[in-house]
Amino acid sequence: MLRSRSISWLLQLAVILLPLGSAHAASASYRYDTVHSQIVFSISHDGYSRPFGRLHIAKGWLRFDPDDWSTAATELDIDLGSLDMGDADWNKAVCKPSLLDCTHDRHAHFVSTRIERKDAQHGVLYGLLSMRGASQAVSIPFTFNRAGRTIYGLHDVAGFSATAMLDRDAFGITAYSGSIGHQVSVWLELEAIRDDHAVPPSKEQP
Repeated sequence: MLRSRSISWLLQLAVILLPLGSAHAASASYRYDTVHSQIVFSISHDGYSRPFGRLHIAKGWLRFDPDDWSTAATELDIDLGSLDMGDADWNKAVCKPSLLDCTHDRHAHFVSTRIERKDAQHGVLYGLLSMRGASQAVSIPFTFNRAGRTIYGLHDVAGFSATAMLDRDAFGITAYSGSIGHQVSVWLELEAIRDDHAVPPSKEQP
């Protein structure tokens, strides 16, 4: 009789503790590594070629749990002034007000609205991209590469690769329509460093 009561008590304890043991870990906070994160874009040059340009992330944060993407969110600023077309004069031309307008509106801003998980490593990030006073909804297919400790044990890092297609006309960039393409291909290679203070208090999970 005593043994039956002991087994019953152990079973009840296991039922109580099971939800705690099986629950997903809380989402971690990350800040973007502005050194190892880059944005590359390509656009038609009068039909002759599709030159590449590069931009850097100025700052941003990420909330992410590799096991549960339902609470994932991100926000970041892209430094248009970091534009690198491979030539100083070309950089100045693209940064003029008729195109990127890097001086008066230096940063493009992205904020996520939701995430759609496709499988263990792939998903689509939805959000709003704002630049030159215009905001447009964008969808960004991405791959979650990995999350873990760096080889030197300095940081916990999460890494992603993503692509997007943008219409420059939607952001008021309509100059030189006869020689510059309108569809912009974008590639993002992103690394984010674990930082418990990265996510602003107003953006933390309730």
